Amino acid sequence: MGEVRLVTLDLLKEDPEVLAYIDGGNAHLGAMGFTDHGQRHAGLVAAIAGNVLERLGFPEREQELAAIAGFLHDIGNVVSRYFHAQTGAAIAERLLASRGMDPKEIATVIGAIGSHDPEDSATAVSAVSAALILADKSDVHRSRVRNQDIHNFDVHDRVNYAATRSFLKVDPAAKTICLQLTVDTAISPVMEYFEIFLTRMLACKRAAEFLEAQFELDINNVRLL
Repeated sequence: MGEVRLVTLDLLKEDPEVLAYIDGGNAHLGAMGFTDHGQRHAGLVAAIAGNVLERLGFPEREQELAAIAGFLHDIGNVVSRYFHAQTGAAIAERLLASRGMDPKEIATVIGAIGSHDPEDSATAVSAVSAALILADKSDVHRSRVRNQDIHNFDVHDRVNYAATRSFLKVDPAAKTICLQLTVDTAISPVMEYFEIFLTRMLACKRAAEFLEAQFELDINNVRLL
């Protein structure tokens, strides 16, 4: 094993190989009609995952590992959408090991990436993993929609486009993690959100419980979960 180095999110954000894989995976999903899974999504999930652990008082390095896992979590899409979590974990292991990250930290990051999907079985295996699940599943917003023709939207496009605001609020005193959404019901009724994202919300509920918090869902200032 070579020299152990401190690998940071900032370094990965400027790494041409990492960015090429994220962009490649995003292009593949675009060809399949999926919403954005590129650098915008990766960066936002990284920021939210780190913030979740920061708000809950976890150590700074653990916050950084959550952010790194968030940035790399969809890198497996460069191979295939199917089993992208497990493929992504294997790719991330090689990338991080070749850059000198401590093996114990690599284990935490790839465990989180490998466990974040599919939504019906996403299971938190660590605090970093729980933060990643919450961050990834909370990114519902119209900026993710790539289809420019509203008349040809599928239900995923419609629900994401209808979401004009999304914010994951962590209240350490109340021990709650609340996904706050503003949804334009003229574009998509709230029921459609539950039709396609119920398993996502259940994954968030389990992840919050791992962090000894309660998950809540607020849509248009109405508490639904």
